[in-house]
Amino acid sequence: MSVTYSSASEHLARFLAHGNAQHLRSNLIGLEKETLRVLADGSIARTRHPRVLGSALTNPYVTTDYSEALLELITPPSSGEQALAFLDDVHRFVYQGLDNEYLWATSMPCVLSGESSIPIAEYGPSNPGRMKHIYRVGLGHRYGRVMQVIAGVHFNFSISDLAWQTLHALAGEPGTVQDFISARYMGLVRNIQRVGWLVPYLFGASPAVCESFFVGRSSNLPRFDEHTLYEPYATSLRMGDIGYTNAKEGESGIKASYDSLASYVESLECAIGTPSERYARIGVKVDGEYRQLNDHILQIENEYYSTIRPKPLLQDDERPTIALRRHGIRYVELRSLDVNAFEPLGLGLAQMRFLETLLLFCLFADSPVISAAERDAIDINFARVAHRGREPGLELEQAGGKRLLREWAHEILDALQPFCDVLDADAGTAYRDALAQQREKVRDPEATPSARMLAEMRARGEGFHAFACRQSLAHRDAFLRRPLAQDRYAFFENIARESLQRQQSLETSDTGDFDAYLAAYFAQRA
Repeated sequence: MSVTYSSASEHLARFLAHGNAQHLRSNLIGLEKETLRVLADGSIARTRHPRVLGSALTNPYVTTDYSEALLELITPPSSGEQALAFLDDVHRFVYQGLDNEYLWATSMPCVLSGESSIPIAEYGPSNPGRMKHIYRVGLGHRYGRVMQVIAGVHFNFSISDLAWQTLHALAGEPGTVQDFISARYMGLVRNIQRVGWLVPYLFGASPAVCESFFVGRSSNLPRFDEHTLYEPYATSLRMGDIGYTNAKEGESGIKASYDSLASYVESLECAIGTPSERYARIGVKVDGEYRQLNDHILQIENEYYSTIRPKPLLQDDERPTIALRRHGIRYVELRSLDVNAFEPLGLGLAQMRFLETLLLFCLFADSPVISAAERDAIDINFARVAHRGREPGLELEQAGGKRLLREWAHEILDALQPFCDVLDADAGTAYRDALAQQREKVRDPEATPSARMLAEMRARGEGFHAFACRQSLAHRDAFLRRPLAQDRYAFFENIARESLQRQQSLETSDTGDFDAYLAAYFAQRA
């Protein structure tokens, strides 16, 4: 069953009839942007996380993901404009702290020299720091390090408490407000999966990759030039078979259930608690050194990849599934966004406005549970768009039949119009303009970032590496031309200094045995 588009506009009309439209214009947006630090030749940096940026363990705005070289730049929840401005400031702060390095402007990584060229992130000797590092060591053993340095942008979204109060009153359903919120966020998650193929079509920006990505492995991708592989109609190889994809679920032997929050939590907890013969062969603690946190299907919740995650607010060392049981869902994290090399920040404000509109629509639309057949169609559609999204006449699977991508995309965009009208009430035509930009990409696939990237590479006679280097250096120069004001730099400098102090304090006070710490972490019960 597909999203019922009319239900979204009907529910929106009921909401607006109560005169609370302004509550839908107070949505909170947060961004998490991953980006590799690279050397002058575009190869991955092997230096430690710069101390001037603070502690990767405790700095709330500048941390690392899988690798010491893979920065993660984070914004607090705010309006879309404020989030993007904060991300811009973080970039400028980082650039003022880098020494002969720059930030890679694309999702697919720079020149690699095999697994050993990728330094795994370090977080110090405290128990939480050791756990974060060992988890990443485990990922390397399980999936290889190369895939782990693919970068993306995560888009966090929530609506205001006042909007939830109105929605709950309109629904007249029994149970607590938080139970209602969690159920509706799970409905959003199901709906964005149904129409989520539209995200890589519109914003995918990884149609090509450096051949060094496949060192020691074979690839069936066609050759663009001597050192670049690609697919002619690809939108997002990052989200395809060579990157993060639902096919990985087959390897892990699990499939998360999105029927309800309870079923989602139970499916993840089952995977975390179930031993895997495949991962047992790696070993857990070998010669006194941890190779992974455990030998189960999942080490921890975050190992399960999905294009969107329901998220709680964590307290201390709470496990995410425990926090979801205790506190419910507080926001959702859309994870299917490529880093756009044409945008200095990896994404732009029009894109953010469109995503906010799309997620709001998915929240308001009816959302029945996903059947086995629909789940298969969702996976097929996502893979098809990732690899062939701009192919003329491409058809997707819908309700047991086939549907032209272009026709289906226009239907979705039409359904977003009333939500743009609401969001635009205090902002002129910004949301409607953002929607119009996406309509143009559906009408003309050559307007998509993936097509623009390949067209520019052809026009300049350059491969992926040359294109990415050129864009990365242009962005670097633009950031360096705009150093932070002294007071703003002092803000981030103080945050960095305080984070180093917090890590040191944690390491001084954290004298417990790591084995006991790990056992207690997994023994948590709601």
